[in-house]
Amino acid sequence: MIKNLMRGTAALSLLLSPLALPASATAAAAPEAPTAVVLALPDAVEQIPIADESRTGYERTKFKHWNAGLDLGDSCNTRSEVLLAEAAESPTVSAGCKLSGGEWLSYYDGQEVNDPAKLDIDHMVPLAEAWDSGASNWDAKRREAYANDQDAAASLVAVTARTNRSKADQDPAQWMPPLPDANCRYISEWTATKLRWGLSADQAEADALTVYAESCETTVVHYTPAP
Repeated sequence: MIKNLMRGTAALSLLLSPLALPASATAAAAPEAPTAVVLALPDAVEQIPIADESRTGYERTKFKHWNAGLDLGDSCNTRSEVLLAEAAESPTVSAGCKLSGGEWLSYYDGQEVNDPAKLDIDHMVPLAEAWDSGASNWDAKRREAYANDQDAAASLVAVTARTNRSKADQDPAQWMPPLPDANCRYISEWTATKLRWGLSADQAEADALTVYAESCETTVVHYTPAP
């Protein structure tokens, strides 16, 4: 009986031993985290590749949004989670993640807003512009990740509906925020988003970015390449 017990203990040990991997093997299996990059704005603008743009085949529905967001248990989609994250004064959250009250500052125009229904969540680089400059080559999963990117503060921003709709799908050669004090931040966040997602710029856009960057030379760009 003792021999049988010992045999059983040995068998159990063999079954469990593969689970006890050396620390080095566990570390080797873990994916390497992308490295954060910090650049002066003029230097960052120079890193954006220049290429012609094409809108052939673009449909907004090819970028699934808004999805269930970062917290799958909070009943809030990406739009609502961005509103909660950017609120200067937190709104009331009721059943189904319905938001009411609260306060936000729309940095495009400097307007204070206390009704979430009057805010849009702007894709810093609009979906159509992203398509034109590289996203047309992505699969649906990556386009969804782009359209709901909350892992970079610059990617999505709560602003007044009128400024978002005035911007539409235009790049900085065609549109800039109506508040001049927002220019440096806007150009830095546009540049950070393009670099994060490996997107290109056409020549007119690159020229505009360069001109704005020259007057914002003390502005710093922070970005982490998207997985």
